Amino acid sequence: MSQKHYDYIIVGNGLAGLQLALAFAKDSYFNHKSIALIDASSKTENDKTWSFWEQEDRSFSHLAYQTWQHATIFAEGKKINLNLKPYTYKSIRAIDFYTEAKAQLNQQDNITFLVETVTSVNEKDIVEITTETNNYTANHVFDSRIPDAFFKDKKAITLIQHFKGWIIETEDNVFNENSFTMMDYRLKDNNQTAFMYVLPHTKNKALVEFTYFTENTVKSDHYDTYLKQYISEYLNINNYNIVETEIGQIPMTTFNFGAFNTSKVTKIGTGGGWVKGSTGYSFKLTERKVAKIIENIKSNQPTTEGLFKSKYKFYDKVFLQVLKDNNEKGEWIFKQFYSKNNTPTMFKFLDEESSLLEDIKIMWSLFSFSFIKAFFKTL
Repeated sequence: MSQKHYDYIIVGNGLAGLQLALAFAKDSYFNHKSIALIDASSKTENDKTWSFWEQEDRSFSHLAYQTWQHATIFAEGKKINLNLKPYTYKSIRAIDFYTEAKAQLNQQDNITFLVETVTSVNEKDIVEITTETNNYTANHVFDSRIPDAFFKDKKAITLIQHFKGWIIETEDNVFNENSFTMMDYRLKDNNQTAFMYVLPHTKNKALVEFTYFTENTVKSDHYDTYLKQYISEYLNINNYNIVETEIGQIPMTTFNFGAFNTSKVTKIGTGGGWVKGSTGYSFKLTERKVAKIIENIKSNQPTTEGLFKSKYKFYDKVFLQVLKDNNEKGEWIFKQFYSKNNTPTMFKFLDEESSLLEDIKIMWSLFSFSFIKAFFKTL
């Protein structure tokens, strides 16, 4: 077994790991730092789609395969049409992000990709990383693996955002490519919070996805039943081809991932609690947290300084408590949220950039006995 030392090692080449590596590569402060990225996968397949909203084009906007400024929500017998301006909703295929990130990083002499499986990370005077084939050391490790303790924890509130989606092509032009369906609750699976999500790529191609916010997952063919029914009965499409499938799970949780950060090991991505607990969105939050880590390193601060805002942790906990206690309330919650608030207020709140007054407006729109009960339970 060989052993090599690096200044920084990033464990996991997912969204957080690659965004962090790109930030290192773009800042001359790190030009003489040796950096390694270790992942068992070479990231050559499209395993997910990331969606986000923003007002201006930022670092990764050019990778978006489609953008929208209009959205529709169907909830509790009501159709809500949203004009997203001044925001634009964007979607990026993971494979496009992986491909561009690897191309940029492979041009850096100080950055190395290692296709290996990490088996342990141990902090001593320096950090020791063991893979199935080699040993490495580093001054600092950024680790995206989810701690084993998460799967054993019984105290944290944890729901799972689990989904399956088909990219379908149709014979006729049936989709409005200028608008997407953010949530459609018309097709029920008992009293669970579950909805359809439709992202048109073109007039005859779209991602149709069935998503749950629940404590338990379902078998793969369970999603298929609802996808087929929705496409037939709600989209009125009888002839189509499935050209791609995506399936995944995202933890929505109050678990304290921060407890696993140390002075030399920083948990990042899903394993660092970077996924927003109430929504499962992570793309833009990851970009901001990466920028904060870079700032902290350059100013000789702890890497995790200022990564989280406690009030949003509290809001997410209340939301998750409501859905845990009354999962059927999800449809009502999102109907209230999107029908009672304007777009800038909603997106600022979800981006964790809202003022106290805006927070109060949001909370007032969700005022109910369930939220009052969850609020005091969270306290």
